[in-house]
Amino acid sequence: MACDLTRGRKEPCKDVVGGLKNVYFIDFGDLGTVTETADEITNMTGDSSNNLTAYKYELKGNSSFEQTITASRENGTTFFDQTLSLTLKKLSKEDHAEIKLLAFARPHVVVEDYNGNCMMMGLEHGADVNGGTIVTGGAMGDLSGYTLTLNAQELKPANFINVDATSGDFPFSQMAGLSGTITITEGTNS
Repeated sequence: MACDLTRGRKEPCKDVVGGLKNVYFIDFGDLGTVTETADEITNMTGDSSNNLTAYKYELKGNSSFEQTITASRENGTTFFDQTLSLTLKKLSKEDHAEIKLLAFARPHVVVEDYNGNCMMMGLEHGADVNGGTIVTGGAMGDLSGYTLTLNAQELKPANFINVDATSGDFPFSQMAGLSGTITITEGTNS
């Protein structure tokens, strides 16, 4: 049967940390053909010219990625609800414009944690902004910036991506199918 277990699991060492380091937004449909091997993304081809453009957002602090398993014995269904909560510090007119576009779109999102893991959120259906705030804060120490919540519902948990952290095009350098240009657009400190 396809859902029989295949291995056990020991208690791991205490050598990991929580938190997100970066997220990369990719316009929906621009991943091209995605190859998965043992539930890991091992290749993608990008757009029709084998190019890939990702928009990198650096994170520090209050951002998290959570996946909730939703299953129904009665209906025979299981899906994975993927939720990305972002806190982006500092307001700017340039960020206002990008946040608006992000809210209108449904991008694929690569989530990079502080342990060097990269996972693809919204692989099949993309991710939608379903909440957030633009806040000025009330006191001197309050957040002046953005909070965003993105949600994706997928048939599988977010796939790990086969990555090489030493490459200049991290986390996409291992994708042989991206024979064109890999562009990672970073923001500026405004």
